[in-house]
Amino acid sequence: MSATQLRIVNTGLFFLFIFLSGYWLSHSGKPLNVIILTIHKSIGLAAGVFLVLTVYRIHQVAPLSPIEITAIVVTVLFFAGNVATGGLLSTDKTMPAVILRLHQITPYLTVLSTAVTLYLLLGRK
Repeated sequence: MSATQLRIVNTGLFFLFIFLSGYWLSHSGKPLNVIILTIHKSIGLAAGVFLVLTVYRIHQVAPLSPIEITAIVVTVLFFAGNVATGGLLSTDKTMPAVILRLHQITPYLTVLSTAVTLYLLLGRK
């Protein structure tokens, strides 16, 4: 398996585990189970670090194009939105329904944006 294929598989596995732990967490009820929440957040953090390192290594080989930088910025914004809404939902306070809805939608946008970004970065010639 090539390095590119391995990065794509690893990214897919990170997202799979983030989604699975998120579903597990959402079905554990309130108050949130601290162990499941910690697992969910740790996987998300590991995925973020992995993707940042991937982008950094690619940038070391050749400068990023404006479209690649734009895709990275959009992906980072989706990740940040995901973390922010998740953080708000993990508090003991009752949040507006829009926060929950955003946290239900942004993971899919993050996956899509990450896929586009990786396609642009790893498909370079």
